[in-house]
Amino acid sequence: METFFLENHPHVELCDLLKFQGWCDSGAGAKAVIADGLVTVNGQVETRKRCKIVADQQVSFDGQIVVVKASAQ
Repeated sequence: METFFLENHPHVELCDLLKFQGWCDSGAGAKAVIADGLVTVNGQVETRKRCKIVADQQVSFDGQIVVVKASAQ
């Protein structure tokens, strides 16, 4: 399980998170796997490409999990 820190941002868009994590090579690839229903947020399939992911949410894709936190402190 990995951790992604928002730092001073209120949220990260789901498609961007997949790119930042290195799970997808491009934004188009991220949007495609989201549209195909391959990504879950807190255990529920999420098909909104620009879904706002906030602190304490968990995102899963292809056997990988990331927990989003507000900051590293």
